[in-house]
Amino acid sequence: MRRSPDLEPAESPAALRRAFSCFPSGVVAVCAHEGGSAFLGMAASSFSTVSLDPPLVSVCVQNTSTTWPRLRARATVGVSVFAHDQSDLCRQLAGPAPERFTGVELLSTDDGALFVAGAAAHLSCGLHAEFPGGDHLVVLLRIRSLAADPQLDPLVFHASTFRTLRIDPAAEGAVTGTTS
Repeated sequence: MRRSPDLEPAESPAALRRAFSCFPSGVVAVCAHEGGSAFLGMAASSFSTVSLDPPLVSVCVQNTSTTWPRLRARATVGVSVFAHDQSDLCRQLAGPAPERFTGVELLSTDDGALFVAGAAAHLSCGLHAEFPGGDHLVVLLRIRSLAADPQLDPLVFHASTFRTLRIDPAAEGAVTGTTS
């Protein structure tokens, strides 16, 4: 048996960020109508699928977010899974609130969900639950309806930068499933 790598204390924010950056994640926009022509939204890189039954996804939101409390009050929010060519849109939605929607093509539903056009998937969701998670809030969203295009490559956040996926020809056609 070999000796483990040199481990750093978990209290080191730099070490944690470096370790967390090793895990790629999808990047999404969480958006809604706030009323009239006012739009509300944010980008999130801590997005994950959670459950098929009930259909749940999660996002983690910083406790200091001023956008999430306003989104939380909406009956329905739209989650857009950014496509590979939408890194500029993602940066814009992560930027200053007054400029987030400038020039962004949006799609909307009658119940207030707001989506980024051209995204790989659109999920219309309601709040299912929230849990404190240190300096973040873990938010579970229940999917009510959706549209998805698996042929459209998603945007991925890995090693503190945006990346795109590449198909591994050797793995193409491989059987996929779940593990327990």
